[in-house]
Amino acid sequence: MPRTLPDMDTGGAGRTGGTVALAVTDGMLHFELSIAQEVFGSAPADVTVPWYDLSVCGTDAVRVGRFRLEPDRGLDRLPYADLVIVPGWADVDVAPPADLVDAVRAAHEAGARVASLCTGAFVLAAAGLLDGRRATTHWAHTDVLAARHPEVEVDPDVLYVDAGTVLTSAGKAAALDLCLHLVRLDHGSSVANSVARRLVVPPHRAGGQAQFVAAPVPDRDDHPLAALFPWIVARLDRPLTVEDLARQARMSSRHLGRHFRAATGTSPLQWLLTQRIRRAQELLETTDHSVEAVAAATGMGTAATLRRHFNRTIGVPPDTYRRTFRTG
Repeated sequence: MPRTLPDMDTGGAGRTGGTVALAVTDGMLHFELSIAQEVFGSAPADVTVPWYDLSVCGTDAVRVGRFRLEPDRGLDRLPYADLVIVPGWADVDVAPPADLVDAVRAAHEAGARVASLCTGAFVLAAAGLLDGRRATTHWAHTDVLAARHPEVEVDPDVLYVDAGTVLTSAGKAAALDLCLHLVRLDHGSSVANSVARRLVVPPHRAGGQAQFVAAPVPDRDDHPLAALFPWIVARLDRPLTVEDLARQARMSSRHLGRHFRAATGTSPLQWLLTQRIRRAQELLETTDHSVEAVAAATGMGTAATLRRHFNRTIGVPPDTYRRTFRTG
């Protein structure tokens, strides 16, 4: 059962997200803080599941960028939350406040999930929550984090790391990716996609995607792969190969691979598998199709193949996922 902040109405708590505490102090980055507020503060109009109960927690009024922010509650309320979000820390050369570090540590010890956005990872590291764990932060500060906290396995190349009860994200847009990932964990792919549509962003970028990509997923008509992505998505039920994609794009397989990695940060087959899994999630949530039918509709071929890839990617079998996130 979700734990509740004292004197807090939990009527809007999420299915497993429950109460969310946004931990703030002087020196936080306002962009990352605003992302958390936007994602967890209110549900999209087309979402009917009970939403998160968000509270901003800090000591007195805090300065966030050029803005002055009045917290709803004190940092002593963090241990009562189900999810604690720590936004980016502006000056990584300055140690985060001890009261913030202590409150974040106490929240995790009390059983809360703790997620950092961008350089908020420095707060989690100071609290000892990243010791022996894989973590990330903005690529410009990964060397500093690794040098200051050698017991942390710092991965500079990913968008976010989900280590179970402790999650970390890279900078700026990657913070949004992690927030959407948390919504997806709590409410399923369809709800997370609704949040993404409201924010006009891609619904899912996997955490393992590279932080720095030479170009975004192409949105220009003159990009060599501009027509290929929708062509693939319209044919996910077919057993496509790299040669099929290269032929459609009118280039060699090697040339396709270079363009694909530059545009998406991953290989053609890995991107294709991600799209198949996303389609399978949607079908499991919104239809009564058997696992065999979902496997056929997503180009997996057999239920055994779907179960293997789905379990490895999502962490649970398709049947378990459906029971958890079936939307009626």
